[in-house]
Amino acid sequence: MGEISNISGQVIGAAIEVHRELGPGLLESTYEACLARELEQKGVQVERQVEQPVIYKGLHLECGYRLDLLVEKQVIVELKSVETLLPIHEAQLLTYLKLRNLRLGLLINFNVPVLKKGIKRLINGY
Repeated sequence: MGEISNISGQVIGAAIEVHRELGPGLLESTYEACLARELEQKGVQVERQVEQPVIYKGLHLECGYRLDLLVEKQVIVELKSVETLLPIHEAQLLTYLKLRNLRLGLLINFNVPVLKKGIKRLINGY
């Protein structure tokens, strides 16, 4: 899990930089754009608003789901700007990880005074 831990560390570092610069209280889309830019400037490959089909009984169905960020095609980053992260936010990310067959996801809530308290790493046990 070395490479994805490195990617995770880069994402967290970039998120802390964005939060330090902007602070809490802005829209999720603002943090998404700034975090993507920060990662790109570090040479990290990042895709925004990646379509995520639902696989139902072997069929790929487009249901309008989108990953906020897919970093290096290995780590899903779901961004929030909410008062409190809820269990449904974690469930959403875990479902995305399962649908993509990926191991690691980061749930980042920018609406906190100290970003470290708004970050959750989630592992898909397959």
